[in-house]
Amino acid sequence: MQKMAHRLKTPAGRKLYALRKQTPEPVFGIIKSAMGFRQFLLRGLANVKGEWNLVTMSWNIKRMFVLQPA
Repeated sequence: MQKMAHRLKTPAGRKLYALRKQTPEPVFGIIKSAMGFRQFLLRGLANVKGEWNLVTMSWNIKRMFVLQPA
């Protein structure tokens, strides 16, 4: 916490932290709210990776469909 507090006191640190606004974090919020994905149904790392791949593929297909020219 001390490292983060020090980082946010510097202009370069604040600029770097502000980049979080344009990273893919909004996509996670959209997946949670619009698609309703709140928790994994399967157990185990391999199963969770597969489930997450399915969720992200469905998000990408949905985006490609919405963004295609009419």
